[in-house]
Amino acid sequence: MSLRLRITLQAGAVTLVCLLGLAWAASQGLGLLLTNARDTEMGIVLDAAASDVIAGRTPVAPDGLEVRVLDTAGAVVVDENDGDADAPGTDPDLTPEQVRTLKAGIPTTTGGAQPVRWHGTVVTAPDGSQRLVVAGTSLVGQRAAELSGARWLLVTALAGAAVAGVAIWFAVGSALRPVARMRQSVRRLAPGTRVEVPDATARELRALADDFNVLLDRADATTERLRRFTGDAAHELRSPVTSIRLQSEVAVANPDPEISQEVHEDVLADAVRLSALLDGLLALARSDAGELPPSDDVDLVGEARAAVTRARAALGAEPSVQLTVNAMASEAWASAAHTEIELVLDNLLRNASRYTRTRIVVSVLAGQSSVRVLVDDDGAGVPREHRAKIFDRFYRVADDRSRTSGGAGLGLALVAALVGRRGGRVTVGDSPEGGARFTAIWPRAH
Repeated sequence: MSLRLRITLQAGAVTLVCLLGLAWAASQGLGLLLTNARDTEMGIVLDAAASDVIAGRTPVAPDGLEVRVLDTAGAVVVDENDGDADAPGTDPDLTPEQVRTLKAGIPTTTGGAQPVRWHGTVVTAPDGSQRLVVAGTSLVGQRAAELSGARWLLVTALAGAAVAGVAIWFAVGSALRPVARMRQSVRRLAPGTRVEVPDATARELRALADDFNVLLDRADATTERLRRFTGDAAHELRSPVTSIRLQSEVAVANPDPEISQEVHEDVLADAVRLSALLDGLLALARSDAGELPPSDDVDLVGEARAAVTRARAALGAEPSVQLTVNAMASEAWASAAHTEIELVLDNLLRNASRYTRTRIVVSVLAGQSSVRVLVDDDGAGVPREHRAKIFDRFYRVADDRSRTSGGAGLGLALVAALVGRRGGRVTVGDSPEGGARFTAIWPRAH
């Protein structure tokens, strides 16, 4: 069902229930209302009749009402209907218990085929005798009136709910008309355009349009990053693939074993570079897709020691790679994944090895809420104008800092992505060794 229909049905159902509840409550009070109206009318008649008895006159009741004068025992003294002031005997319509109730000033109702409502009061006649003046009215037809009134109230409630449903239908349609116009404008949006937010629109719709425009901005930014990433990736992949193809053509054109061996070595180097590039692209793609392995408590000291060992095996004696551990960081535990820590440290050491001159120093520090790994080199350092962009993908510093080539500009971007998605950060600054200092900071495991 549409939103308009759902709102109409729900609001109409609530309205119907409320109106039916009010109709039931009114029908229950209808009988009491009719009885109170009769009691008020009989009270006026009874007061007039009591005044006549006190004055020694025979009371006269209006049409539809009955007035009687009884003694305190309940015997009829005067019945207004026959005008007999000396009619003896007990009132056949009132029981002794009802007579006592009337003498107490409490109304009572006699049953039977024709119920009668009675009111009474005790007065003193001119001869000094006590008289019970009673006034009564027939309740015939009151029950039928109550049932008829209840039926009319029910019909009114149903009709009111139907009218309310129609009104709600048109009101909701009017309220949702700006949403329909906004939907049509969204369908007609051209690339790069945004939803128009008129000033007359309701506050909620203006907020919706603003949020939708923010979403479009984010989508366009993501598309632009993807476009640049795809173009840069294609450019980076083209170089090793082209190199492998040209070297393979040389090997085919020159069957000399010595030339072939040299070509195979170059092809192997390009293949290693291509493999590393693809691994970096795959890791970044997984990070962009939000794939987040479960975190664990990782010992940074042990991971740094293992990374230094791998770097020494790959680099040999030159440059030297040293590890220093703060006394308080003998057990520095980070909240991350083991594979992430390994990739971060390997990439930081690989980056430092490209630009250092003689040595690399790895330090592990522990704080109250975070742990960090510092990688220092004694190369030329990172110029300040490049530090804000050095963690962008495929960004490379074009200067004389590199002592060996081969970087694709993905290592530091991967480091920033892996550390950032765990709530940490990576910074670059000046090293006491004279080169660059890269600092990776993770939240401390608790």
